[in-house]
Amino acid sequence: MDWNGELLDQVETHWHQRLRPRLEGLSDEEYYWAPAPGSWTIHRRGESPAPVSYGAGDYTWDYGPASDGPAPMTTIAWRLGHLIETLASMNGVYFGGPRVTAETFDYPGSAETALRRLDDTYAAWVAGVRELGDEGLAARQGSKSPPEFADAPVARVVLYTSVEIFHHGAEISLLRDLYLREPQAR
Repeated sequence: MDWNGELLDQVETHWHQRLRPRLEGLSDEEYYWAPAPGSWTIHRRGESPAPVSYGAGDYTWDYGPASDGPAPMTTIAWRLGHLIETLASMNGVYFGGPRVTAETFDYPGSAETALRRLDDTYAAWVAGVRELGDEGLAARQGSKSPPEFADAPVARVVLYTSVEIFHHGAEISLLRDLYLREPQAR
């Protein structure tokens, strides 16, 4: 069995048939729409009310420590920022891209920029996974990962990244559905 091909077929089918078409036409208004008061989003540097603001550029990503109550709702900007940073981080660790973390990432301040960067980081990630082949998927993560995952195969982090694409893609799609049903969106 071609495990690399199967993994790529799953994520590529989701990307091309489900997620990416749902993102066409995303406006800045929709990108920043807050589904509930206090929603986390991306803010211009120095303007975030969140307990923590990550990012190295003009825009920062809201974050905070776990609390006893439910986590704040998030905007499409927040979800896309997280997804793009995750892909960029994986590309930096495994596929020769620049190394980034939430703290050092340059978060996108517009829907257009976010979609362009999502496409770029996704394309680099898929190309890197394709190059791994079955042998690369079976290799130990080693020093590229936290010590508790050093003996885990690279396939584990690739599968985790696919889950992030599916999970956050579904959330973004749901937020788009909710936004379109808001009275101010009509």
